[in-house]
Amino acid sequence: MANILFGQGIADMRGSIGGTVYSKNRYGSYARNRTVPVNPNSERQQKVRNILAQIVAAWSQILTPAQRAAWAVYAAAVNFTNSLGQTITLTGFNHYIRSNVARRNNGLSRMDTGPVVLILPPTDGDFAVEVSEGSQLATVTFDDAAAWCSEDSAFMSIHQGVPKNSAVSFYGNHFRHLGILNGNSGSPIASPQTIAVDFPVAVTQKDWFFGRVGRADGRLSESFRDVAVVGA
Repeated sequence: MANILFGQGIADMRGSIGGTVYSKNRYGSYARNRTVPVNPNSERQQKVRNILAQIVAAWSQILTPAQRAAWAVYAAAVNFTNSLGQTITLTGFNHYIRSNVARRNNGLSRMDTGPVVLILPPTDGDFAVEVSEGSQLATVTFDDAAAWCSEDSAFMSIHQGVPKNSAVSFYGNHFRHLGILNGNSGSPIASPQTIAVDFPVAVTQKDWFFGRVGRADGRLSESFRDVAVVGA
């Protein structure tokens, strides 16, 4: 399904219709033939699919009507940005799924109680990543005065894109989850932190990363990105 922004005709379009994919980069809008990727059914994919199935089942079979209503109240109060840059409102079910898939994928317990703080966690304006070929480590800089850093069961998840040659200036959405930086009330996490890359990197390559902040009450921020030029 494509997201479409109508102007005098069509002002913007993202997603796919039939065999055509619509998107936009720094040079403007474009369309390309849709390709169906091979499904390797990897261990990572199986893990996320199993988590998703469990969370969907929990919504309908475990949560009480009051818990589902609390997630609906939270969803109605917060805004989200779609692929067109538009501000939209998701459903309580949407937020419950996105928050808890992230939590379970990061080894944290499921959060069934809807958040009572009716705002998304802020993105991190200090987020920056440096990558070394020699160590195969990503050094992540972040705002360590942010509330999540001193909160148990809060985290920042880190995701790595496929490294590209230095001439590439635009990257899509193929990212791999690397792990998390954990908040801690007793000893707040300090910036920077290192995390091992999953896709091997080489000097002068470009590599895109994104992070998201998860709070202990189940709220999950929108993603924020940085691009790194791989050093020695």
